[in-house]
Amino acid sequence: MRILAFDYGTKRVGMAVTDPLQLIATALDTVHAKDVLDYVKSYLDREVVTAFVVGMPRQVDGTESESAQHVRGFVRTLRRVFPTIPVETIDERFTSKMASASIAQSGMAKKKRQDKALVDRVSAVLILQSYLERRDFQR
Repeated sequence: MRILAFDYGTKRVGMAVTDPLQLIATALDTVHAKDVLDYVKSYLDREVVTAFVVGMPRQVDGTESESAQHVRGFVRTLRRVFPTIPVETIDERFTSKMASASIAQSGMAKKKRQDKALVDRVSAVLILQSYLERRDFQR
């Protein structure tokens, strides 16, 4: 019983998933945006997912960014294609910057640090960790 999180972009989608106890967020994969639904369908054939969490891009002042309309469309599609799985959104401000900083501090080679797919996966982990912390705090 896992939670699957998405850092949605019009080109790439970073994904992270919890362990079955929903305690730890781990990077899953990065796929092209056009392939994400097929990927999720395949994943659901192997694993039980109880919720989807999607990062919602916002400006520093809290208003939605330009890319938020694409994310809202993705959320609508998830709800239509997977109607039994609840979809929640969470503020993803600064996750890409935090992901890049985290990767830079990891000691990886520069070429690896510039891998945008890696940044997307780490961003998805940060989105999922934030969701888990908020959920646990509200309990």
